[in-house]
Amino acid sequence: MRVALVQMTSTDDLAENLASARRAVDEAAARGAEFIALPENFAFLRREGNPIPCAQGLDGEIVESVRELARRHRLPILAGTFAEAIEGDSRVYNTSALISETGEITAVYRKIHLFDVDLSESGGGVFRESAFTAPGAEVVVAQAAFGKLGLSVCYDVRFPELYRELAARGADWIAVPSAFAPETGKVHWEALLRARAIENQAFVLAPAQCGRHSPDRASHGHSLIVDPWGRILAEAGDEPAVVVADCDLAELGRVRASLPALRHRRL
Repeated sequence: MRVALVQMTSTDDLAENLASARRAVDEAAARGAEFIALPENFAFLRREGNPIPCAQGLDGEIVESVRELARRHRLPILAGTFAEAIEGDSRVYNTSALISETGEITAVYRKIHLFDVDLSESGGGVFRESAFTAPGAEVVVAQAAFGKLGLSVCYDVRFPELYRELAARGADWIAVPSAFAPETGKVHWEALLRARAIENQAFVLAPAQCGRHSPDRASHGHSLIVDPWGRILAEAGDEPAVVVADCDLAELGRVRASLPALRHRRL
């Protein structure tokens, strides 16, 4: 199956971000993609800990724009994440939505692990995602036409127990839309994603934000498609891009048959 990841440099300009996403999805479809994934905060990005003025529901402009693209191209699309409004709460969820080729919302995942870290010693500053974001609580594996897709977001990738649960629930594919910090991305990004692919014997799809979004926010980039053996099938650089790879579904079966680690679990 041909998969495409959209890498973006989103800002706090909602209209321009949605236009950029549309152009990238159009390009991916023209290149033969059968599934397209957008990055975390694809429609609006500012530093964690700041209020988000365009928070909205699943019926809002952001998700509707992706639904329209899915219907137009007759392709399933992962709407990376967006700020989902919570009724009666000043906080939002950091929400990922899987849209079917008919434009239906088939799965919703709300980021469980929030990025509250101090990277000031490495020049990255302090991040407090929890200041305006509420954590999700539900593990989500979606049934898609191409197989079972486990949903996760960015900082989740540091918590292998989540991915083990996704594998236990039958995930053949794992999505990790991200806006990874440059300070940690240089060393941790590739290592973590390849580890999640290897230990769970699944394809890992990690569409990422890249470049400088504002004076106080930047992202690592290097969107990755990793196969179940841990091989990198495609990688973006430091600029906005669409990366495409052909994922051999038979490879999934070969890896799991020759090295049946998932069946050997005792804990």
